[in-house]
Amino acid sequence: MAANLITQAKEAVVAAIEGADDVLAALRGAVKNQVVGTLKDAGEITTATLDAVTDIATGATTGAGEVGVSAVDASSNVIRAAIGGVSDVGGDAVTAVGKAARGAVAGVAQIGGDVGSAAVAAVEGAMDAAGSIGVSTTEAVEEAVVGAVHAADAVGSEAGSSVRKALKSAAALPRDVVEKAIEGTGKE
Repeated sequence: MAANLITQAKEAVVAAIEGADDVLAALRGAVKNQVVGTLKDAGEITTATLDAVTDIATGATTGAGEVGVSAVDASSNVIRAAIGGVSDVGGDAVTAVGKAARGAVAGVAQIGGDVGSAAVAAVEGAMDAAGSIGVSTTEAVEEAVVGAVHAADAVGSEAGSSVRKALKSAAALPRDVVEKAIEGTGKE
């Protein structure tokens, strides 16, 4: 199922972006539609159901990268759209933040992009999305950091180190929250 969702999201994003005047709006729309459709089809929205958000974010990020969207723009916009979609269907937006961040960073890694910059953009996108839907930005940052770090660690120790360093040095992120979340991943 995961490979199928990744492929569907990738194809939807590529189709939406090609020929679009506003590429980022098309990206957000395609991701949100994929998330809403998938979660509505699932019926009850559980933590396990929200795993689909990871797959959609992975596919969307790889698709966006393949048609020329920067890893930073893709990560930020994919996470915003995914969180908005989960919120629209009544799912746990905070849990979705971590899953979307994991998928965005995994997608960027698959296309050979800068995972550190993508992780920072994903966390910034999570902060913006959380604020717009009334969710705690602190919780959103924590979840996004953990999701991004876990995705990077799955790629390898170099990617994990790069993401941790980028997150800790990002001026736009709340350093104390980022450091606490990174400590919680078991590695520094």
